[in-house]
Amino acid sequence: MRQLAQLYQTLDETTKTARKVDAMTRYFAHCDPADGAWVVSFLSGRRFKRLIKSSLLRQWSAEVAGLPDWLFDECYRAVGDLAETMALLQPAATRESQQPLHYWVEERIRPLAGLSEAEQKTALLAAWADLSTHERFVFNKLVTGEFRVGVSEGLVKRALAKVSGLEAAVIAHRLMGQWEPTPEFFVRLMAADDGTTKSSQPYPFCLAHPLQDDPQTLGAIGDWLVEWKWDGIRAQIIRRCAETFIWSRGEELIHERFPELLPAADSLADGTLLDGEIVGWKNGRALPFQALQRRIGRKTVGKKLLAEVPVKFIAFDLLEAESRDVRDVSLCQRRRRLELCLGELADDSPLMVSPLVTATDWENAQQLRETSREDHVEGLMLKRADSNYGVGRHTGQWWKWKVNPYTCDAVLMYAQRGHGRRASLYTDYTFGAWHEGELVPFAKAYSGLTDAEIREVDRFVRKNTTDKFGPVRAVKPELVFELAFENIGPSKRHKSGIAVRFPRMHRWRLDKKPRDADTLDSIKALMPGEEPA
Repeated sequence: MRQLAQLYQTLDETTKTARKVDAMTRYFAHCDPADGAWVVSFLSGRRFKRLIKSSLLRQWSAEVAGLPDWLFDECYRAVGDLAETMALLQPAATRESQQPLHYWVEERIRPLAGLSEAEQKTALLAAWADLSTHERFVFNKLVTGEFRVGVSEGLVKRALAKVSGLEAAVIAHRLMGQWEPTPEFFVRLMAADDGTTKSSQPYPFCLAHPLQDDPQTLGAIGDWLVEWKWDGIRAQIIRRCAETFIWSRGEELIHERFPELLPAADSLADGTLLDGEIVGWKNGRALPFQALQRRIGRKTVGKKLLAEVPVKFIAFDLLEAESRDVRDVSLCQRRRRLELCLGELADDSPLMVSPLVTATDWENAQQLRETSREDHVEGLMLKRADSNYGVGRHTGQWWKWKVNPYTCDAVLMYAQRGHGRRASLYTDYTFGAWHEGELVPFAKAYSGLTDAEIREVDRFVRKNTTDKFGPVRAVKPELVFELAFENIGPSKRHKSGIAVRFPRMHRWRLDKKPRDADTLDSIKALMPGEEPA
């Protein structure tokens, strides 16, 4: 536990990428494989669910610290992080544990979920007594399910690659899919490349950067393949060893949620891997993403929902053919092989090849892009015809050229504190629009403002709070912000009757009064036409 606490502290105290990579490299170069496997798991974002109720953690921590509940709560509000508050308030350790990380995880942390409340308390207090303040902090982070530190998966893979001598792409591939943090896994992860691949293992997804510049800067349009940017679930279909697997970009197996795709996927030639998008599809066109959302998160789908929201897998790349990795082949060649692989598909097939968008020049492409929302797509994808299939964001090779977001003016109604470095500031906001003379909340947003603007809004919230609901503060309806969002649709779950997708603050409208904000009806008017019957 001591080595993980030291690593966490180093990673948390620096913003320099090189220092983060060096710290992880030093750790992985000398760690026990059993410990290394768990650290890879935690740094990759895999966390335990909260093992003990927060109310119990706060109660027991206050008891150990000898503080009344109100004073503990005040400390918590000042610090903004429960794990850190508990670590800081505990007395100094009475003894020191020499046990390795895997012992703490497997013998002291993971079993907590299966204990009675009394047993949890006994185990927790004993653990706190065995750990230093920094170790206790990391322990608490693991117990609360809030273990996060400022490193991306890409940096973790880079450090592992430096230690193992492998390409970062090989490490990324081995970390895809389902694996358990065991010593054997860590040894296989760092071993020399033997060319073997598990039958279910997907490839790391190739991602695009948003296009910020004029597309004319990309050169001749003939050097690019232009496709629609579908609004669905990015996925890979794998057909290997007479088995079919469908993986989401979030590394979840999702074939049970989309059973209508399996018969067609089962008919693919063995050793085939397709990259594409699962999209709601009915009457020959894509459905709005809100329709597909009804199926997301459901492990089983009833006949009624299957009929109301059927899906297609729109394939736009071929990563493996005849059991050979073809990611280094140019996109135009992969595209031809993809078309041959899927052959002549019937109109009612749940598989289809993503159609190319034919544009004579960039001006024509922009005109076509502006029609995107009519067909429930997000814009255009631009991919160099000679590009290979990279790992992660493919700089200069793939671009997403999305339509401009929807915007509206809304009034700040509620605020609550943020997380991490923003834990002491009010940064999470709820916005409302006018309806029959009253403000109705319809969107939550926490990004888009500068640090200086956040501090200014924080001061406003503290001075203008009108009511409190737990961590939420109601404020005087005086501040107006322009919100941007990607999509909008009807919602029965929200009082406003609408749901907006990816809302963020586009700018602070200091030039507008609350009465100038939009009405709920004017925002509803932005909704595209109803989905096909």
